[in-house]
Formats: sequence, structure tokens, C-alpha cells
Amino acid sequence: MPGPSYFCATRSGTDIVAIIDPRHAAKQLIFERIFRSATLTAAILVLLILGGVAVSLLRGAWPALSHFRLAFITREIWNPVTEQFGALAPIYGTVVTSLIAMLIAVPTGFGIALFLTELCPPLLKRPIGVAVELLAAVPSIIFGIWGLFVLAPVLQRYVQPWLIRNLGDVPAVGHLFKGPPYGIGILTAGVVLAIMVLPFIAATMRDVFDTVPPMLKESGYGLGATTWEVIWNVVVPHSRVGIVGGTMLGLGRALGETMAVTFVIGNAHRISSSLLAPGTTISSAIANEFTEAVGDLYTSSLIALGLLLFLITFTVIALAQAMLRRLERRTGAVA
Repeated sequence: MPGPSYFCATRSGTDIVAIIDPRHAAKQLIFERIFRSATLTAAILVLLILGGVAVSLLRGAWPALSHFRLAFITREIWNPVTEQFGALAPIYGTVVTSLIAMLIAVPTGFGIALFLTELCPPLLKRPIGVAVELLAAVPSIIFGIWGLFVLAPVLQRYVQPWLIRNLGDVPAVGHLFKGPPYGIGILTAGVVLAIMVLPFIAATMRDVFDTVPPMLKESGYGLGATTWEVIWNVVVPHSRVGIVGGTMLGLGRALGETMAVTFVIGNAHRISSSLLAPGTTISSAIANEFTEAVGDLYTSSLIALGLLLFLITFTVIALAQAMLRRLERRTGAVA
């Protein structure tokens, strides 16, 4: 038997005889068990942390939930003086600002990713890609300050008056653009969120588009397809799972953003049919009021808002996972 070698193979007729050092095999078995135990412990630890967060939120929110019951979710009032609290306005603001952000960021990020992978000149590909990645590193509070002092005045003077003048009387959607141009409000918060989630969506989609085999695209060009036809019929179908994943990643980022939204949304606990009016979100309400919450019911109501945000985010992630699995099964069936 060879001394220090781990594996030795000799041929005897047509059979291969393997000679393995028993000491090395035993050592490898021990390392394998340690590795399995470490990874299992890490996975269980994640579940314990998630469960601990859920239990802590539920415990802190229970006084408010037991006092107001379903009315906590269905009513708009938020009055700390009379200790009457309802989460409808923050829920509405969270959902609407996130939808506005997705409507702006997803098409823009999709276009940036396609340009970088399919159309961009080699000289510009790296600078633009680095710029997109650096945009993701900007702190959220910087976006909030920029949105308050730069974006909000521009929207107030130019964009919102144009929207009121040209879309305010359009049937079905005109009520979304009525009222005075405040500058800050739901629309402004949605635009700031769109800028914040754009690099995450664009970077994810770009990486997914880069995984498309060049042979598939070259086959399309060889059949006489145009660039648009190759993108729409080859690149997008091959990458649709990643596109959905990138979109959901951006949506999760938008739902939980706090400081940037707090600066520009106006922090008004009311629901307005106009996107130009001030509003609030769950995260901005907690950030604004938690330090000054007086009384157990007030504090519990803010924790209940956190529990609702936790449930909303968990639901979005669960739906995204279900959608991705359905797309993967459909892709496998087609293949």
C-alpha cells in the first residue's frame, strides 16, 4: 500500500482495483460530518431568527390587535391623543409608492440591461455598468435629501402642474392628478424609490441576460432575425425566470425603504385619491413616531405596523417563489 498517497489505482485484467488510505478516508469522513452539521446549524439558525422576529412582533403588536381587532387594518384614523389607531393609510401608501416605483424602474432597468448586454459599444459597457453598480451603493438618506431639496421643487414647478393641466380631466385617471402641486407626496416618494431600486433590477437582469448561450443568439441571427426579434424571441424567454426574480428583488427593496421615503412623502396619515397629495408608509410612520410614542397602546400600534410590513413582504416573497417555480416547470415542459 502506498504510504502518503490518498488514492492509487492498478489494473488487473479488465478490472480496476482502488487502494485508499484508511486514515485519510476516516479524516475525510469526519470533515464531511462537521461540514454537514455546520451547514445544517446555519440553516436552522436562519429559521430561528426569522421565527424569533415574527414572535417578537406578534407579542408586541398583540395589545393593539386585541383592542382594535380587524378595525386596525380597515380604518384610516391615526390619533395618538385619543388613542385611536388604524393602519389603512400606511398600508395604502406602502403599496402605492411601491407600485409607482415598479412601473418606472422595471421598464427602465430592463432597457438598461438589454443595452449593456446586446447593444452597448465595448467602450461604454464597463463605465455604464460600474455607474449602475455604484448607484446601488448610495445611502438611502442621500436619496432622501436629494429628493427633498432637488427633485421635489422640480416636480412642484414643472412636472406636477403639467400633469394637472393635461391629465386632470382625463376620465378614469384624472382624479389621480388633481389638487395643488405640493412637490412632496406619494408620487415623489414613488419616483425616489424607483431611482433607488433601479440599480438592483438592472444589475440582476444584466447578469441573467449574460447567461444566454451565444449559440442561441447566433442561430437567430443566422436565420435572418433582427436584433429586436432575437431579444424578444430568444433572450427574454430564456431569461424570464431571472427577470421575475430581479423584479421581486426590487419590489422587496421598495416595500421596506424608510429614510428616503420619510423625507419626501409628507408623512400625512390620510388617504387621498390624488397621487400628488402627501401620504405615509408603514416604515416612515414607524421611523417618525416610535421615539415619541407614549403609552402602551401607541407603541403596540406602531409594532403592529411593523408586523403588517413583515407579513406583506413575506407574502410578496412567497408569491415570487411560487411564480418562479411555475415558470421553471413551464420552461422544463417546453424544453
